[in-house]
Amino acid sequence: MGSVQRRAERLDRSRFFGVPVAEFENAGRQQLILLLLAGLEPQSKVVEIGCGILRAAYWLVHFLDSGCYFGIEPHRDRLATGRAAILEPGLEETKRPRFDVNAEFDTAVFGETFDFFLAYSIWTHAAKPQIEIMLDNFVRDSNPEAVFLTSILPAVWPWRDYNGRMWFGTSHQSNIPGCIRHSMWWIKRQCQRRGLRIVTLGRERHGQTWLAISRGHARRLLFRTIWGGSLAERLAQRLQR
Repeated sequence: MGSVQRRAERLDRSRFFGVPVAEFENAGRQQLILLLLAGLEPQSKVVEIGCGILRAAYWLVHFLDSGCYFGIEPHRDRLATGRAAILEPGLEETKRPRFDVNAEFDTAVFGETFDFFLAYSIWTHAAKPQIEIMLDNFVRDSNPEAVFLTSILPAVWPWRDYNGRMWFGTSHQSNIPGCIRHSMWWIKRQCQRRGLRIVTLGRERHGQTWLAISRGHARRLLFRTIWGGSLAERLAQRLQR
């Protein structure tokens, strides 16, 4: 068991921090691997939407050059818990990650343009107008070769496409859990309207489907379907040794 997993397991089990504690370390490492397969480099600038208690951020802050990680998390308590309990003492001073607590998914608050957007298990709670805001912000605040990695639960029979107007699930305003699904047709249409390309990477074992969204001059991705055959899990296990 790694040190970050031990720290996660020492958290108060009576509270829900937005992600399961089991396999906390491995799940965060897998997101780093996914980004590496998409072309992540130490000097890349990454913005994570919904960084929570920093499960993925832990690995990204360590890997990236100083000042290259940016995280948005409106749930102040979760963010504070991650900074105090997950990140090692002194890491923020060395790597200078930047955080913001706005609830509008506004990536412009950092005054940067990004190489990667990351949003794992965010579109499984976000309403369609909120997804449109994130896509608009990606167009506005990303570099020409940027990639947006996000995950969804596809709306296929018998599950319905979510057409509500509000976030669904736990948040800084709600303790009620839940997930929703979106139509892939609708997501593809929104990308096309903005001149964005979309590639379905495949489904990970918890049921979410990873998507890679890019602009017209996107870099060549190093994968097509990375979750098939548990490639990411095998790479994560090797990094753990």
